[in-house]
Formats: sequence, structure tokens, C-alpha cells
Amino acid sequence: MVQEKKKATGYDKYVNWKLLIIPVVLFVTILILPTPQGMKKVGMQYSVGPKVVTNYISQQVFGTSSSDGAQWQILAARMMEQNMRMGALTKARFLKRDEKWAKKYKIPLDSANFKKAHEYVKANLSDEDYLKIMNGAFDLRQKRLAYEDLSDKDKKNADTGAWKIKVAIAMVVFVVFCFMTECMPLPGVAFSIGLILVFTGVVTRSEVAGLYWDDACWFIMGSLMFAAAFVKTGVDKRMCLLMFKKLAVPNVRWITLIFFIVISPLAAFISDHALAAMFLPIGMLLYQNSLTDEVPEDKELAKMLMITIAMACNIGGPGAPSGGARNVIMMTYLTDMFGMDIGYAQWILYCMPFVIFMIPLTWIATNMFFKPRIRSLAPAMKHLESEIGKMGAWNRHQIWAMVIFAIMVFGWFTEKEFYNLGIYPIRLGIGVIAVGGAVAYLLAGVVNWRDYQEKVDWGVVWLYAGAIIFGRTLDKTGAAYWLAQSVIDMLAPLGMSEGIPLMLTSNGLTAVLTNLMADGPAAAAVGPITLNMASIVHPGTTFLPFMAMATAVASSFAYCLIIGTPPNAIVYASGYLEPKDYLRVGIPMWFVANIMIVILTAVYWTGIGFNNLPGF
Repeated sequence: MVQEKKKATGYDKYVNWKLLIIPVVLFVTILILPTPQGMKKVGMQYSVGPKVVTNYISQQVFGTSSSDGAQWQILAARMMEQNMRMGALTKARFLKRDEKWAKKYKIPLDSANFKKAHEYVKANLSDEDYLKIMNGAFDLRQKRLAYEDLSDKDKKNADTGAWKIKVAIAMVVFVVFCFMTECMPLPGVAFSIGLILVFTGVVTRSEVAGLYWDDACWFIMGSLMFAAAFVKTGVDKRMCLLMFKKLAVPNVRWITLIFFIVISPLAAFISDHALAAMFLPIGMLLYQNSLTDEVPEDKELAKMLMITIAMACNIGGPGAPSGGARNVIMMTYLTDMFGMDIGYAQWILYCMPFVIFMIPLTWIATNMFFKPRIRSLAPAMKHLESEIGKMGAWNRHQIWAMVIFAIMVFGWFTEKEFYNLGIYPIRLGIGVIAVGGAVAYLLAGVVNWRDYQEKVDWGVVWLYAGAIIFGRTLDKTGAAYWLAQSVIDMLAPLGMSEGIPLMLTSNGLTAVLTNLMADGPAAAAVGPITLNMASIVHPGTTFLPFMAMATAVASSFAYCLIIGTPPNAIVYASGYLEPKDYLRVGIPMWFVANIMIVILTAVYWTGIGFNNLPGF
């Protein structure tokens, strides 16, 4: 077995100005073009809408403007406005909100005012009156809010909102081109995102610093650190041999199938971030121990193993509500907007078949599009057996590595529930737990800082930090909403505004957006639009819950870009992949997945129906 040499990666490249000038020119061109009316409208809705709607609600409920109301009245109006934005228009949904919910959406409150606001709405507004006010607020924001009616101050805010959307759209063009062509080092693109947003006034310098240190970035960093600890201690070798030693013929074809069979169903219940981080060192180990004097390097094999891990994580998420925030978001939208509930087991009944069908299809595609020279991994298995034989019994460092890892996994499983139950006084987040585990490895003497310094791809950490800012900007400015609304409006005259064609449009749009931003915001941007359209063309039918589930599933189709999903970024840390490698399997499977969810809807979901709702 030959030790692999340090590979040249995209980080070794310099800027290719012949290519980079193209996205720079496109970026500037978009900024200087006239702002479309639809963009101005959405900018107004996002920048001025909350203030105008809150004032409207305050006048309707309390007979006073929001600027003159008492604190508890302002609180009630702001809570109702936030519910309206989420499509939760009923009094029952308002009464279910608690202080944690208000704090999550940054609504300032104290317990006394919250209680007073809650009790007033409960005692003084009937269900019919509450719904009438909320429908009026929704109609005001969507239809009656006019630029001409705004004050000079609000007009300025609306113009700023439209400018931010334009910057976000221009940034999409710049970033996607740079990621696809690698015309500049990718971490450099990530930092350019922050610079663009500060220089154009979209965020302040303090805000951009906070955005670069998101919980997801902490998770990427912590997960790469514990992967380094696994490699140093040899735990990765033990785990690898445990998974594959029973194979009679350890061919790469069957190795990748086991990856899919093990990882994909788990991704419905365990964080896909964690699974990618767990299996990355195993994939790298298999590759490094498969090289021989005759074949000292096989890039196709390395790429195949890395892509397999990422795709296995990506296709598994739709299987259960716990598979991603997107699933819970669409379940909540359906409940808040239409009072329909999808149970945990019910979701698995409808959506797990998608995972089951996608496993063999994605496995076949991976083996079809990657052609490694090395097919048999038997030498790798023999080498691992030899290495583990030399290790002997589990040593202290290996035991500590597994114990700390087990505690981290337990924390990832339970931190949200334990916080909701009051066991944890503060919400930790999976990123804090991951970094806590990395520090625990230092304290236990499993690794030293030099190990982290040399074995963690810090460029990937910053790369994903830039991706977080990129997605947040699309979400917060309303750019994602504008894109979704524009596409839906454009396709409506083509007869794609109802039934399966509407679902296909919605799924395709969501599947595009989710490659540019996190899956949750992608579903959140498209969901309210398509669910409202569904309620107009197919009210009270199975189409509504089917649309909710299909949108959630489609938001997992982030197969094509490094920034699309954390597993893509994590396997990129191996150093074996280029951006174009994701497209080789990503683009074909993107189309296959969109077709698959439509077939499932038309045949399987329609066949079993949904509760007692009529079909569409």
C-alpha cells in the first residue's frame, strides 16, 4: 500500500480573471438596471409591511395606532402580525403561542404584558372577529399596500427593501458562477459574499460578523474536528471494518450500496450533518487503503466514495419529520393555515417510500457516472485487519474518543426536546455541542491542537459560513419570495396553476432554491405561496397536505452545489472533490427525484388518500 501524496486542490489555484470578469460584469449590470415592479412590491412588503400591518391590527383591535398603544397592546398586535406572515390566521393558533415562540421571532415582551395580551384576545375577540381582522391584514399586505400611499420615510424604507432584493439577486448570479467555475478560491467567494453585503448596505459590519459565526458553522467545524480525532486514534478503522468485514466480495459497488442502505434511512431520524461527519473518515480510509504500487492514485474512486456519502445523507431526510427543519416547517404551515395535521407515523407512511425508491436509483446512478480503476476493496479490508491486529485491544484514547462521541450524539438527539421540557435552561444547538466535543477531545488528551490545525479543512468552515449568509440574505430580504412568486406568476398562464402541473412547478422551484440556501428557508419561501394557490384551486382536498409534503421533500434536493447542504460541504473537506463532481450525479438525480415525487403523488398518495378528505 502506497501512502497517498498531498493532493493539489482548488485552494492552490489563483484567480482566473478571464472568467471572474463575467460574474463581476453581470453583478454590476443587474444593480444598474431599473428595478422591476414586482421586486419593488416585495421590497415594500418586507420592509414596510410589518409596521403597516401592525398598525392596522392595533387600530382594528384596540382603536388606537401602534405608536400610541400600551405595551401589551403593541405586543398583541405584533404577535398577530407575525402569525399572519406565517399563514396562521385563526384565534386558536394565537392562543397556542407562548413566550418562547415570541422570543424566537424577536418580539420584545415581559410575562405580565404577554399574559395581558393573551387574555384580552381570548376574552374580547370571537373566532369570527379575529379571522376577519387577520384576513384584512393579509389582504392589506398582499394587495392594498401601495407605494403611493406611504409616507416619505416609509417610501425610503421601501426603496431600501427593493435595493436589498436586487443586491441579493445579483449576488446569486455572482456566487453561483464562481462556485461552478472556481474562477476564484471558494473560501474567497465566501468572504466576498460578506463584503458585497456590507459595501451595498444590506447588512452592517457587526451583523455580518455574527452571520459568519452561525450555529451551523460551529457544527461543520466541530464535526471536522471529531473526524480528525477518529482518524488519529484509529477508531475510523474499527468502525470501517465492523461495517464491511462480512462482505464476501468487498467490491466498490457493494460498499457504496451499504453506505446508501445504512446512511439514508438513518438520515430520516439523525442529523444529516452528523452522519456525513461520521462516515467521511470511513470513506477516506477506504480510499487511502485501496491504493497500490500499481495504482498509486484513483481520483474516480475517491470522488465516488465521497459523493456516495453526501447523496446518501441528502436523500434520506424526507423520510420522517425529524429528518430536517423543512419537514416541520411545512407541517406547521399546513396546521396554521388550514387546520390540517400530519402525524409523525403518517408522514413516514407517505414519505419513506420516496427514500426507499431513491436508494437503488441513486446507487445505480453513482456507479454509472463514476468509473474507478480500482473495483475491489479487498486489499483495503486486509490492510485494515492487519492494522487493527497491530493495535490490539481498545486503548484509552480510542475509548475516550467513542465515549465523547456517544455523548455528542446523545446531545444532538435530545438538546431540543430537553430544552422544551425545561431540563436545559438554555438552548444549546448542535453546533455548540459539536465544538464542546472537540474541546473535550483536547481535555481528554485524545488530540492536541496541532492535529486540528493540520487535519481540519478550515476553508470548508468559512465556505459554509458564506453559504449561511448567502441563504439568510435571500430569505430575510424577500429575494427568495420574489423569485418564487415571479416563477409561479409566469407559469400560471401556461396552464400550470392547478393539479399535478402546479405541484411540479412548486417542487421544481423549491428544488432550485434549496441548492442556493438552507432547506428550511427554501420551503418557508415557497410553501405559503403554493399552499395558498392550492387552497384556491383545490380547497378542502387531499391536494393541500400532498402539496405540503411534496414541498418539504423537494427542499431536500440540494444535490448540485457545495453550498446546497452541510453534507456536501463536509465531504468537500476530503480534498478529493471539485464543484463539477457534484453535478455529475446531482443534475440527473435532481430530475429523477422531481419525477419520483410527482409519480408518488399521482399513484401512491392519491391511491391511499388522506384522512377523509376528498381527492382533487
